[in-house]
Amino acid sequence: MSEKSIIEWTQKDVTRWLSETGHEKFIGSFLDQEIDGKVLLTLKEDDLKLISRNLQTIGDMKRLYINIKQLQRDNMAVLFELGYIDIFPPSNFYSHHKHEMPSSGTNNEGSIEHEFYSASVSEDGHASHLPPEIWKAFISLAYLFIVTWITAFVMVIVHDRVPDMKKYPPLPDIFLDNVPHIPWAFDMCEVTGTILFAIWLIVLIFHKYRFILLRRFFALSGTVFLLRCVTMLITSLSVPGAHLQCQPRKVPEDWTNSAYVELYNKIAMAYVIWRGAGMSIQGVRTCGDYMFSGHTVALTMLNFFITESAHEHYSIDVFVAFYITSRLFLYYHTLANNQALMQRDSNRTRIWFPLFSFFESSVDGIVPNEYESPSLIICNLACTGKDIWHLVRSSICFRKSWRNLNGRVKNSTKKEH
Repeated sequence: MSEKSIIEWTQKDVTRWLSETGHEKFIGSFLDQEIDGKVLLTLKEDDLKLISRNLQTIGDMKRLYINIKQLQRDNMAVLFELGYIDIFPPSNFYSHHKHEMPSSGTNNEGSIEHEFYSASVSEDGHASHLPPEIWKAFISLAYLFIVTWITAFVMVIVHDRVPDMKKYPPLPDIFLDNVPHIPWAFDMCEVTGTILFAIWLIVLIFHKYRFILLRRFFALSGTVFLLRCVTMLITSLSVPGAHLQCQPRKVPEDWTNSAYVELYNKIAMAYVIWRGAGMSIQGVRTCGDYMFSGHTVALTMLNFFITESAHEHYSIDVFVAFYITSRLFLYYHTLANNQALMQRDSNRTRIWFPLFSFFESSVDGIVPNEYESPSLIICNLACTGKDIWHLVRSSICFRKSWRNLNGRVKNSTKKEH
C-alpha cells in the first residue's frame, strides 16, 4: 500500500490504513459508505459525524480527523489535481474570512481550501511555521564554499587563456567607447560591495529568521557563481581596455613532472584569489574572467554605472550579470513566497530546482521582517552555550562511566582467571 498512490486505494486499502492508525472502530462505517482513497482524502469533519452516526466519541473522531489532515498535507498535489484547492485563493479570501462569523450550519463546501490557506499562511500572507533548520544553512554554506573554490580555479585557467592584447584589441563596446576611463571607479565598486556586505551582516545579526536568509543567500550566490564558471570558461574575450596589463603565467620549460607542478601552481594561485575574494583592493588582479561580471553579481543596481565607468568589463558582461542575478533572486523568492505554485508539479520542481525544493521544504509563506533586540540575542546565545556545555559535560561523564565499567569488567575477568 505504501507504493500505491492514495487516489488508487481501494476500500481494502482504506480498511488497512484504519487498522494501522488505530481506528478499527470506523471500519464498519467506512465499508458501509464505500470510502476509497479519493473519498478518504477529501473527507471533512462534518462528513465524519455523518459516517459515525454519533456512535463514536468526540475523541475518536478528532484523532481520526487529525490523521486525515496529515494525509491531506502529504498529498497536496493530489488535492490540486482533484480540484479541491485552487492555485490561488479568491481575491477577497482574506478579507472575507477576517470578518466572517462562525456558522452553525453543516454546509462546509470548500472548507478544505479554507483550512489549507488559513493553516499555511496568516491573513497577510506571511508564513505560520518557520523552523530555523540551522543544518540547512551549513549545507548551503558548504555549497557556496565549494563553488568559490571552483570559481577561483576557473579564474586561474581563464587568466592563462586570455588573448594576446597585441593581436586582439578590445572589442567594440558602445558604452566603453563613449565614456572616459575613471581610474578609481573599480576600487570604488569593491568598496561599495564591502559596505553593502557590512550592512547585510548587521541585518543578519538582528533578524529573527537569520538562518533562513543565510541559506537563501548562500544557495543563490553559489548557483550564480557556478553558472559564471561555465560562461567564463567556454569563451575567452579580449581584454576590455588598453590600461589593463594582462599576461598569462609563464609555463615552465622543463616538462618533467610538469603536470603536477602546474596543478600545484594553479591551486596556489586559486587560493590567493579565493583568500582575497577576487578583489583588486585585496591585491588580486586577474584577466579573462569577463562573461559575466562577478562584481555586478555581488552588487546591486546602485553600482551598475560605477562598474561600467571603470572599463574593467564589457557592457554585455555587466548587463548579463545584473539580469541573471536579479531574475534568479526574484524567481526564487516568488516561488518561496507562493508555495501553492509548486504543489501541482511538485515532482517537476524537485527535478528542475533541487536546491530550492530542499532548502524551502519547511517554509510555507513569506518570511516576515521581524527583528530581535540585542538583549534577546545575548539571552539566546547564553542559552545555546549553556545547552552545548551540558551536552559536552554529559558526554564526558558518559565516557568516564564507560571507562569505569570497562575497567570493572576487566578486573572481574582477571580475578576469575
